[in-house]
Amino acid sequence: MKNVIVFKALPSDQLERLSAVHHVTVADPQTAPDAFYKALPKAQGLIGASYPITAELLAKAPSLEVISSASVGVDNYDLAELERRNILLCHTPGVLDETVADTVFGLLIATSRRFVELSNLVREGRWPREFGEDLFGFDVHGKTLGLIGFGRIGQAIARRAALGFGMKVHYHVRREVDLAKQAPELVGKVAYATREALLAQSDFVVAMLPLTEATRGLIDAQVFNSMKPGAIFINGGRGATVSENALLASLDSGRLRAAGLDVFANEPLPWESPLRSHPRVTPLPHIGSATHETRHAMAALATTSLLQALAGERPAAVFDTRGT
Repeated sequence: MKNVIVFKALPSDQLERLSAVHHVTVADPQTAPDAFYKALPKAQGLIGASYPITAELLAKAPSLEVISSASVGVDNYDLAELERRNILLCHTPGVLDETVADTVFGLLIATSRRFVELSNLVREGRWPREFGEDLFGFDVHGKTLGLIGFGRIGQAIARRAALGFGMKVHYHVRREVDLAKQAPELVGKVAYATREALLAQSDFVVAMLPLTEATRGLIDAQVFNSMKPGAIFINGGRGATVSENALLASLDSGRLRAAGLDVFANEPLPWESPLRSHPRVTPLPHIGSATHETRHAMAALATTSLLQALAGERPAAVFDTRGT
């Protein structure tokens, strides 16, 4: 039996799987820091999410063999230190793709049709007797969607747009995707475009970027200024890939019609952030994968990977830290 720290709550059935074969300490460093740091020196496995695992923290865990993150994104982990220490990092790709795509596309529709704003009219008793053009939204079907980032989730969004809403879909990534191999159902429905062409032609621009040093602040003033006037911007990737000041400037100038955001540079979004109450912004509290079914599937995959790694097996969902 090995020593495992669960640093974010797991479903009871997954906790039972771990406890059946290993010594388990449940200690969230945000609510029980003393218990967490007391258990670190003997820990061989960590499982959890949403907490920065820094080089300083890793130095307190000399016996650590594996971290299993119940997330796809790995920006909370010091990848260089994990690589140097030869500590395995697992994550949860695949199981949340469709759910996040649902969230992002739902945010796109809600932003274009002004659902939140108009719902609040009803809730607050301000539903006018005459519903004029000043409260109209804009169609989604038949419009042009541009995807910046085209991994599994981006492809799932493209399916919804192209196959469900008859949208013209462009995508931009560093290397063009072989659709025939990766997404044959999108052949002839989705096309690669240069970033410049995508921005100029798209009615909706959706960013689905991971956070790396190369993508931090990538969506900047130049990007917003290159977008089609009246476009809507959606971010479902990572908040820090976007210059929020540049986004606000583009909204205030009227170049962007609106923005839908599930992620922010600082989370939870600070009270003083202009994005919280901006009339052209539809904000969500980073709920892309937050359904009962998907969060359980993520926890189950993370648990399986941890058990496999501690048993000396190679988990399928290993993140390659050498890419940093």
